[in-house]
Amino acid sequence: MIGAMADAPRPTKSELAILRVLWDRGPLSVRAVQSALHAIKPTGYTTVLKLMQIMADKGLLDRDDSVRPQVYRPRYKQTQTQKHLLRDFIDRAYGGSVKALVMHALSTKKPSQKDLDDLEALLDKFEKGDV
Repeated sequence: MIGAMADAPRPTKSELAILRVLWDRGPLSVRAVQSALHAIKPTGYTTVLKLMQIMADKGLLDRDDSVRPQVYRPRYKQTQTQKHLLRDFIDRAYGGSVKALVMHALSTKKPSQKDLDDLEALLDKFEKGDV
């Protein structure tokens, strides 16, 4: 993880919804984000505007003030944010134990044979030092 991401705040559920739109569609205006969110669940423009301003202040979004309307983009890639959230979750919920997380995940729902094959391939990569 990039050092700056370690200090980034955890996005809320609403902030993650905004980030998903921006990760999927690229840099957008508030109106475009609000329109995408509204298609899923009624969402007001001023609510999205305020959230995106807060996200910019928190360092989750970058805002381009040189254009009108202003365009926002995520400061971090989706994979960086997901890894950041997962590390935090593993620390808080599983005391830092990746093994406990994986064992719990595997006991929650029977994995498909493909999932098991993919996990085995990943473990082989770890053993070889390729990851």
